[in-house]
Amino acid sequence: MARPKAENPRTRVTNIRLTAEERVAFEQAADAAGYKSVSEYVRFLHEQFNAASKGEDQPSSANPAEYPASHLRVFHRSHHGSILWGDSRAWLFNKAKPSSVDLIMTSPPFGLVRKKSYGNEDADRYCDWFRPFAEGFHRVLKDTGSLVIDIGGAWVPGQPTRSLYHFKLLVMLVEEYGFHLCQEHYWWNPSKLPTPAEWVNVRRVRVKDAVNTVWWLSKTPFPKANNKRILAPYSASMKQLLKTGYKAKLRPSGHDISDKFSRDNGGSVPPNLLAIANTESNGRYQDHCRAENIAIHPARFPAQLPEYFIRFLTDPGDLVFDPFGGSCVTGVVAENLRRQWVCCELSEEYLLGAKARFEPTLQPLPQDRGMPYEIAAPCARPVAEGDVPLFEDGGRQRPAAMRKKKEDEAHVQAPSATAAE
Repeated sequence: MARPKAENPRTRVTNIRLTAEERVAFEQAADAAGYKSVSEYVRFLHEQFNAASKGEDQPSSANPAEYPASHLRVFHRSHHGSILWGDSRAWLFNKAKPSSVDLIMTSPPFGLVRKKSYGNEDADRYCDWFRPFAEGFHRVLKDTGSLVIDIGGAWVPGQPTRSLYHFKLLVMLVEEYGFHLCQEHYWWNPSKLPTPAEWVNVRRVRVKDAVNTVWWLSKTPFPKANNKRILAPYSASMKQLLKTGYKAKLRPSGHDISDKFSRDNGGSVPPNLLAIANTESNGRYQDHCRAENIAIHPARFPAQLPEYFIRFLTDPGDLVFDPFGGSCVTGVVAENLRRQWVCCELSEEYLLGAKARFEPTLQPLPQDRGMPYEIAAPCARPVAEGDVPLFEDGGRQRPAAMRKKKEDEAHVQAPSATAAE
């Protein structure tokens, strides 16, 4: 087959006179920056100069040489995918082909102000830490592909106020790397404990934080997708409407509801609020970790979360990538759904546990989809406001009863002067 003609072929050659030392220096600089030739390196410098002359703020380019492929090792292979032990940036820059990935489905370490065992980054440095991954994501993702990031929020230390780090990450991905925000989703975990406890249970000036933001992004405004893949069961009222029929009319809101509204499409289009309780405390993965004295990953997302996006945005045979694989939930879901997949993870201990999802047999997708969850209407429980005064200081100090209890406990625990003698 003849090679198709390029729209703007490179048919012109420019000679640059260099000394032997200058040529060696150019070749070394190109190699260090990850470019195959001096001409590619010169074009890169030209693009940077053009961007700077236009006053455009360009993110610093990652150096592929810093993430050699030797930093990766195959930890496990399955029929459709593989687990890689090592730095995922090595795969993004030196193993994967450009524009080869259909879906990046991941939950990166959150920018928490309190350090976790899995190496989360401080919120104020989060964007700088994420930049090489963002560049790598843009490199490997197809124009029809999607980037889905499950990311939790954080609180400002010592205050009942929120960090903006995950919003700053979103703005960075869009404005600096050219991603498009297709839609934000919210993963609501009905079983999540009332946190942060200090502001929710003790000082009672905030409500519990039960939602993770899930950013769905893409390289172009039109990634492939079809919401008929993820239809939800009809509600009882909708089933009754389909049975009895619906009279087309113009609603007070201005929406013109046609007779197509009463058509049975096999299910309802789900909202962007995903109600998935993360309650699994016993299962093959956990049992294996306990039996082998392996650390259980503390921040696993439920299988239904990646399943939703994999079904929604990919076809069988497509390539799914998780750069922060953890216990490889993305991988086991992709394997069940016959997608090609790659999961990278730095912690060998987490991968030792992850193997239980594939051996001795493939762990199936959960059959129990849980009960439908209900959210109580606001202010559904009547309260006599006069009996529940507001905290005028906004929770600056703990309630007096709590302060006295803490002082009493400190007094009891402190050794007396006589005992010390």
